[in-house]
Amino acid sequence: MKRIIFMRHGKAENQDQGLSDFERSLTLKGKNLSHLMAVKLREKINNPGLLISSPAFRALETALIFAMEFDIKPETIVLRSEVYYRLNEKTLLSILESSASKNDSVVFFGHDPSFTNIANYLTGNAVGEIPKSGIVCISFNIKEWGEIKPGSGIPELILIP
Repeated sequence: MKRIIFMRHGKAENQDQGLSDFERSLTLKGKNLSHLMAVKLREKINNPGLLISSPAFRALETALIFAMEFDIKPETIVLRSEVYYRLNEKTLLSILESSASKNDSVVFFGHDPSFTNIANYLTGNAVGEIPKSGIVCISFNIKEWGEIKPGSGIPELILIP
């Protein structure tokens, strides 16, 4: 059994504050909701597994909030630029096979529309849109990440703020 958890970053600052999209931070509301959602997930899942984040600051902040809630060392968060720039189904599988081959559960922290598109691809459109700070947990009845097929994922949890 394998599990992928997608956590979309929380509400971020507007781009008109002179920051690039990559540098934008979470707003106070975004930080609070990210923490609340991590708490909700911890009530349902004890060990989320490997944390993989987009290096964009708002996604990394979300991952750090999540790591604190699960008592995971921040330095173990894996940063993958592909989660920010060009995440699609093929790239996701490549990341899983290269960075998570020894893990049965992986949490991705990143962005839409990629997360929504991939979650729906993996579940046969069973997820819908993932809102900011939303969490989608998909399980697969497989032994290796390379066995994932379109529509083979089962939505285990969908947590909406």
